Amino acid sequence: MPTAYSHCFDPTGARYGVPTYPWRMAPDGYATRRQLRARGLRPGGQPVAAQLMRVNRRCGTVRVAYLYLEELAKPVRPMTSRKWGALALAMLARRTCPRCQITFSYCLSTAHGICGLCLATEEQRTAA
Repeated sequence: MPTAYSHCFDPTGARYGVPTYPWRMAPDGYATRRQLRARGLRPGGQPVAAQLMRVNRRCGTVRVAYLYLEELAKPVRPMTSRKWGALALAMLARRTCPRCQITFSYCLSTAHGICGLCLATEEQRTAA
C-alpha cells in the first residue's frame, strides 16, 4: 500500500477509535448516508461503524466520511401530507422576494436575500 494511504488505513480502529479506510477502499457492507438514501434506507440510530479518510496534499486538510452498516439500516420513513405541505410552504418562501412580494420560478440567492430587480433598484439608489 502506498505511503499516502498508510496513515488512513486503520481497520482495527486502534488509532482513530473506529475502523478507518482510505478513500474508495471501504469493504462491502458499509455505506455513507447518501448511499443509504439512494437505496431508500437511513442509518436508523445506529452508531458510526467506520470512516473513510482522505488527506488533501495541497493544504494538508483531512476529509472524513462516516460509514454505517447496511444490514442495520432501516427503510426511509414515508412523507406525510403535512410534511409535504410544510415543504411546499418553505419552498414558496425561498422563491418569494421579501421586498416586492413577487414569486419566481427559482430560489432566490441567499447572499442578497432579494430578487435581481430589487437589488438593481437598491444599487441605483445608493449610487445616486
